[in-house]
Amino acid sequence: MKRITVFCGSSFGTDPVYQTKATELGVALAKRDIQLVYGGANVGLMGAVADGALSEGGKVIGVLPHFLQTKEIAHEGLTELILVQSMHERKTKMNEISDGAIALPGGFGTLEELFEILTWAQLGLHKKPVAILNVDGFYDSLNSFIDVMVEKGFLKSANKTMLLVSDSIDDLLTQMSEYKAPEVGKWISNKTV
Repeated sequence: MKRITVFCGSSFGTDPVYQTKATELGVALAKRDIQLVYGGANVGLMGAVADGALSEGGKVIGVLPHFLQTKEIAHEGLTELILVQSMHERKTKMNEISDGAIALPGGFGTLEELFEILTWAQLGLHKKPVAILNVDGFYDSLNSFIDVMVEKGFLKSANKTMLLVSDSIDDLLTQMSEYKAPEVGKWISNKTV
C-alpha cells in the first residue's frame, strides 16, 4: 500500500486518547512510507493525523472542497492540497488516489464517508481494504449493530468481513496489507441468507 485515506472527526472529542491515536496513526503511516490522504483540514483529529505524518517527514495529500477552504480550515503545511467542488467529489478523489481507507473516531461525516466507501466495495466498485481503528472502544456499538444487520438478513456474513477492525495500529495495517476482497455479491435472497 502506497497511500491510505483516513476519515476522522474535525473535532478532538472528549477524551485526549483520540488525538493521541490520530497522531500516532499519522506517525505510523509515515514511518512505513505510506502517504496519508485525508480531508485537508487543520482542525480536530484531521489536523492531528496530518501533523503526525508530517512530523516524521511523511507525504500528506489533502482533498478539500472549495467551500471549506473559505472557512480558513485548510492545512497550510501539506505536501499537496487538491481542491474539489463538492463533498461527493472529495470522496471520489480520495478513493481514486488511495489503496485503502481507515476510519478514526468522528461524527456523521466520518460515518458517511466510511459507509460510502464500504458500500462501493460491497458493490464491487473497488477491492481495497476498509478499516476502523477502534480507539478505546469507540466503534464497539457500531460493530454490534453490524452483527444485527447480519442476524436480521440485511447483510451477508462475508460482506461483514470486508470491514477490518482493530484497536492496534500495527495489527490494522497488517490486516490491510493482507486483505483479499471476498468474492460475493451484495444481494441477499431467501436462499442466500
